[in-house]
Amino acid sequence: METGLVFNLQKYSVHDGPGIRTTVFLKGCPLSCAWCHNPESQSAQPELTFSERRCFGCGECRPACSLGAAGPTQGPLPPQVEGCTTCGQCVDACPTKARQIVGRRWSVAEVLAEVVKDGIFYDESAGGVTFSGGEPLTQPAFLKELLVACRSRGLRTAVDTCGFAGTQVLLEVARLTDLVLFDLKLMDDAKHRQYTGVSNVPILANLLALSQLHDHLWLRVPLIPGINDDEANLAAVARFAASLPGVRQVSVLPYHKFGVDKSRRLGLESSLAGLEPPSPAQVQRVVEQFRAGGLNAKAGA
Repeated sequence: METGLVFNLQKYSVHDGPGIRTTVFLKGCPLSCAWCHNPESQSAQPELTFSERRCFGCGECRPACSLGAAGPTQGPLPPQVEGCTTCGQCVDACPTKARQIVGRRWSVAEVLAEVVKDGIFYDESAGGVTFSGGEPLTQPAFLKELLVACRSRGLRTAVDTCGFAGTQVLLEVARLTDLVLFDLKLMDDAKHRQYTGVSNVPILANLLALSQLHDHLWLRVPLIPGINDDEANLAAVARFAASLPGVRQVSVLPYHKFGVDKSRRLGLESSLAGLEPPSPAQVQRVVEQFRAGGLNAKAGA
């Protein structure tokens, strides 16, 4: 049985597909989006996070760490310690749980045992299970086994993807799921490289191939002020989306600042720390623009 690295399992979710859902977040992503709201999802390895708000400076973490003698000998360890192996000793020693390890290995059976607990909510709301990330396609064998296991229990499934993966892998996964949520960020390749770290050429090609195979596809367009909210990009997104036969919905997702604090907990600084979210009126303007292009568009997931 396959195992995979999971960093969160969120119950009673209403933002990752229809109805009430359980969202399983798989760790690892080939993109490094500047606006990422789950920066702890990007690394394919477990990571240590540190919350300054919870820490009251007792320093119990330092003697628990084999590297704790390096640097100051008093007070708490910094968010990141050079040479850290995420052994978890500092986490166990922290009385306020200010230090946490994000990401642990789950078996398919363990995930299934959790998601089936909420079957009654899925049935009553036409909900189900969504596999997100990170990028779930970075763990294809684990993901495919999870989808097969859910299907065997009569659970509806969705996969949320950035589309940066091998085409064959994407299409194999698509055949196993009821719904695909596909992120469409930027149409200009140079800007896509600048803000996500990868080209959008394989992403757009994959989206085209997927739309010809799967007839239940939702596009998710993050709206990032000053980055992808210009008229040229929005018009290009609308034209491309309207040309895809499998698209049933386009969701405009306004940027939010949750990722800024999460980056800080990882010992990183967000490049968009000073960016403010778009106003509801700005979001609605984009929704109306997409609707004018013949798309079934809505604000939010």
